[in-house]
Amino acid sequence: MPIIKSAKKRVRTTRKAAVRNSKTRRNLKSALKLFAKNPSAKSHSSAQSVLDRAANKGVIHKNKAARLKKRAAAKAKAAGVKPGKAVAKRATPAKETAAKKAPAAKKK
Repeated sequence: MPIIKSAKKRVRTTRKAAVRNSKTRRNLKSALKLFAKNPSAKSHSSAQSVLDRAANKGVIHKNKAARLKKRAAAKAKAAGVKPGKAVAKRATPAKETAAKKAPAAKKK
């Protein structure tokens, strides 16, 4: 166990990062296995988003993520899965302009 205060903090920080990274890796592996087992548009988009997230967090290299995405796309194409977003985006609520108040006029 470290004696110096900064070294103790570094141990705590490293432990937290290791937990975060292992969770990201676990999600990545499960998403890729799910896609390999059942190639569908939903599982394909899920695998791609998990790969992007892992690359952005630095858990895997960005080129490795690109390579795995390319392989997944090739498997999806061979399985006859249509490319594109399978999950519909949520509709954003319409902004109500009537509810907004006009700025108050200044008194002179």
